[in-house]
Amino acid sequence: MTDLPTETAAYVPPAAPAVPRDRGSIRRTNLGVVLRLLRDAGPRARARIAADTGLPKPTVTGLVAELVALGLVREGPVRREGAVGRPGTLVDLDGADLCGIGVEISTSYVHVLALGLAGDRAFEHRGAVEVAGAGWESALDVTARAVRDCLAALDRDGRRPVGITLAVPGVIDAAAGVVAYAPALGWRGVPVRDGLLARLPGTAPRLVVENDAKLAALAEHALVQGEDVTDMVCITGERGIGAGIISDGRLVRGATGFAGEVGHMPLDPLRRPCVCGRRGCWEVMVGLDAILRLAAAADDPVHDPTTALEERLGELRRRARDGDPRTREALSRVAEDLGLGLGLLVDVLNPRVIVLGGYFAHLGDLILDRVRRTVRERVMAPDSGGCDVRLSTLGFGAAARGGAHLALDAVYQDPGSVARPAPARRS
Repeated sequence: MTDLPTETAAYVPPAAPAVPRDRGSIRRTNLGVVLRLLRDAGPRARARIAADTGLPKPTVTGLVAELVALGLVREGPVRREGAVGRPGTLVDLDGADLCGIGVEISTSYVHVLALGLAGDRAFEHRGAVEVAGAGWESALDVTARAVRDCLAALDRDGRRPVGITLAVPGVIDAAAGVVAYAPALGWRGVPVRDGLLARLPGTAPRLVVENDAKLAALAEHALVQGEDVTDMVCITGERGIGAGIISDGRLVRGATGFAGEVGHMPLDPLRRPCVCGRRGCWEVMVGLDAILRLAAAADDPVHDPTTALEERLGELRRRARDGDPRTREALSRVAEDLGLGLGLLVDVLNPRVIVLGGYFAHLGDLILDRVRRTVRERVMAPDSGGCDVRLSTLGFGAAARGGAHLALDAVYQDPGSVARPAPARRS
């Protein structure tokens, strides 16, 4: 994801792609530049597109005409309030028949979300599933059923999926489509891409696999681009704790793609065992299992995996509001320990924003002040190094949304690749 320019600023295209070597490549590149401008900066006149991109006006006219023919943009008149004369004409995103699908397999649910090119929601389903205890093949069975339902619904509505992105918590070998290690799920070396594709129709679109925290960061970053935020960290809050890191407007993957496994920083002074096999990990202190363990006895209904997670978190909220001592003490403990780890991340990464997602977004208003105070106390730089710790507005939906965005990226990379199929000839 790239930074949104302000309304008055000139558009600066994202990191330049490889230099095109022929006319076809140049045109594909320029089509993508125009399309990304409309996505990131909103509708505008052709002359404004030329000014923002630096492309000649005749070139922009041809590019817009081609994008209209592809069904990716539309042109229409707009009259400003108080203006006189003929209304102006603006170019805006269209692509009403295209969708990107994001799928998240989490420890306690499977979430499927399809978004249109303009960000409209075309399909969504999230069901409670005890994934960790079900085994990976059973989890893929459940996931495939949900994806098939999505594909069928899109087909009924006349919408075409351009890709599927599968989000999984853990270390991902994206090239092979394999979950190398997902301790929260108990998975190791699981061929999720091939396994899911084998359960889907042969007409299913291209499928890629990515880490859930990285995808959540893409979705969260898209929401703050208007604030000129180029450095941020998105913390997932589920059974496992992960980080999606944006630096200078780019997603940080690390040398081998494993960046962001912050949940396994050894911060627990009691050295409690973690699902990864080691002891003392941060997620043992602040993960979902931690807050449930601290807040309620083992036989308490809030531990029931067959109950939707939002309902269980809602019960904890009610207890905290009613002054239940155990719940309030649990929240205080997690807030302190969360601030401890965030302080380390701020010292190392110096982000402008840290977004707390997952279950933190549901309970965060009860702990945010304490978390911020702890971060201020821990960070070496004055005023927390300029970092604002805030709650996600996407919550558990961030990873699937980021996956849908990533699936749609194929349209922006090569707009011509998603041309509408020619209608069948009548005999």
